[in-house]
Amino acid sequence: MKQIVQQLDSGLTAIVEAPSPRVASGTLLIKTTCSLISAGTERMLVGFGKASLLAKARQQPERVKDVLGKVRTDGLFATIDAVRSKLGQPLPLGYCNVGEVIQVGDGVSGFKPGDRVVSNGAHADIVRVPVNLCAKIPDSVSDEAAAFTVVASIGLQGIRLAEPTLGESFVVTGAGLIGLLTIQLLRAQGCRVLAIDFDDTKLALARRFGAETCNPAKGEDPVAAGMGFSRGRGVDGVIITASTKSNDPVTQAAHMCRKRGRIILVGVVGLELNRADFYDKELTFQVSCSYGPGRYDPAYEDHGRDYPLAFVRWTEQRNFEAILDLLQSGELQTDPLVTRRFAFEEAETAYAELTGDNAGLGFVLEYSSPVEDRLTSITRFDAATPFTTDRPTVVVIGAGNYASRVLIPALKAADAQLHTVVTSGGLSGAISARRNGFAGASTDAAAALADPAIDTAIIATRHDSHAGLVVDALNNGKHAFVEKPLAIDLDQVAAVENAYAAAQARGKAPQLMVGFNRRFAPQVVKMKALLNQVSEPKSFLMVMNAGAIPARHWTQDDAIGGGRIIGEACHFIDLMRFLAGTPIVDVAARRMGDTPHVEIVEDKASITLGFEDGSFGTILYLANGSAAFPKERIEVFAAGRVLQIDNFRRMKGYGWPGFRKQNSLRQDKGQAACAAAFLTAVKTGTPAIPVDEIFEVARASIQAATTLRRQ
Repeated sequence: MKQIVQQLDSGLTAIVEAPSPRVASGTLLIKTTCSLISAGTERMLVGFGKASLLAKARQQPERVKDVLGKVRTDGLFATIDAVRSKLGQPLPLGYCNVGEVIQVGDGVSGFKPGDRVVSNGAHADIVRVPVNLCAKIPDSVSDEAAAFTVVASIGLQGIRLAEPTLGESFVVTGAGLIGLLTIQLLRAQGCRVLAIDFDDTKLALARRFGAETCNPAKGEDPVAAGMGFSRGRGVDGVIITASTKSNDPVTQAAHMCRKRGRIILVGVVGLELNRADFYDKELTFQVSCSYGPGRYDPAYEDHGRDYPLAFVRWTEQRNFEAILDLLQSGELQTDPLVTRRFAFEEAETAYAELTGDNAGLGFVLEYSSPVEDRLTSITRFDAATPFTTDRPTVVVIGAGNYASRVLIPALKAADAQLHTVVTSGGLSGAISARRNGFAGASTDAAAALADPAIDTAIIATRHDSHAGLVVDALNNGKHAFVEKPLAIDLDQVAAVENAYAAAQARGKAPQLMVGFNRRFAPQVVKMKALLNQVSEPKSFLMVMNAGAIPARHWTQDDAIGGGRIIGEACHFIDLMRFLAGTPIVDVAARRMGDTPHVEIVEDKASITLGFEDGSFGTILYLANGSAAFPKERIEVFAAGRVLQIDNFRRMKGYGWPGFRKQNSLRQDKGQAACAAAFLTAVKTGTPAIPVDEIFEVARASIQAATTLRRQ
């Protein structure tokens, strides 16, 4: 398939080839017939990409604070690498898609192959979209008209928040694409509308749709126009759909509103508000969120759990349906909003025209290639060299942030032969594969694991899939490296153990390793060497200032991410096991107690491990600390001596003969050394981490999490 992406570091827009996505549970696979470039939103994104690094920083001052905080905790070089990596990730463009359903996933009802649908899918000739972000198109509504559904729903959600009634007077500030659709929707509600904009061409369209107009560029006063329009009473409400850094739209809205008027912000404007402007009139000010209730709720969007209609009348999907009904009735006109039509293959030209024409509104992309040309589970690139048998030949399954930013470059640096990147969506895999010199990208993990040219599987998917993919890899005779955790429950651990034992029985002698990279960090290697000089038991204290993430994040979901103890604290359980050098015999855990008005999950906890030789240690995994504090700290007390590692940048020794410190300008958590150690193990047959320790740490992590969940 082909898809449009934008480079955030350069602003360049391009069409890339990628394997077509695989239909998943709760989703639809759609072949696109047309899509709409949203002039305001996408022009802003392209403009941001083309801006200099300094200009980008000025546009996102909150990000600058995050970057400076990372410099203080992680160091300058690690921060520079992270920023470059973030800006180097291409951004898929588009959210107004129309097409025909070609496949439905498990659990989907109400849709079937052949249905014409609108969705928030990207500009791609094949898209995979969650069922609640799709709606059927009435037969009498053209594909082109339907392409305006999603962007119109943004305006509709703003109107729903404003709660207009028949006969009320409303101002729409900003007569761009969303503004002109909002004007029509307000008129359909029986409202009188005044449109404010600096562009006479757009205001002419507003008048065509039944609005009165005001052009400040001609010296017309918006506040006076609003007061006159409302017969001196003040308008009932203002919907701001403009995009500007100026505070004027909000200030003017406050001055032209009646007492207890409503101001809804749909666009992006300056928000330096004057309290007096709002206080005297008791004005309501609200920011509208995208297409409506359900937006950014994983339960609704990703898992297909609809809100009961009796309690949430208008959701994202039901807003889509309402717009389609208005298109069918003719109350919403889109033909006047189309500026240009382009073949999908001319997308780069379309974006060049978009950024060069600030007056442009709707740019429609038309897709005409045969569906059989779009559907492919693999995209091949030119391999740099033929594959040989003297080095591991790897498939990487998963191309998320960690895999693409850290793991794949580490494998490349360790001289692995790069065969295929597999992802379910296709695009991220193709981008990572092409950037790093892989031979191809795919969306078919089973086929990749069965490929005899591949001998090594690198698994970096969501946690619930780890154990199953490891089992498949082992059953196919592959060596397996899995980004932590190995598994999220004891049944999965047992399945991996059985698969490993079966592979050994077949004489395959596979290498199995979990990405416990901290074992391989230079300062930890030094710490281990020093501790090997001590024969008596040791005491450990490890603090992970993990930072808060939403309770609804997938990593917090026991069924998907396994929770943060299994998914992340396992790093420290393994690290303590490595430094102790003796088996874990006892696991105890305690989480923070329930507190009114504070959401408590397992990521505020202590875990205490007991070891066979009498050593013990406590892991404090805390999500309630300050980001200004170092993220990770390790302390070991033994034989009247102390060792301390601070965020993998500074290491100190207290009372150690011949050792005082080992500091580094660049934070090094051992990721590159970990990948290299695994590839060496594949070549030599000597494990980098004993497999018994891998299973031991998996069980200890699950036991700790289970204990916390019972409290």
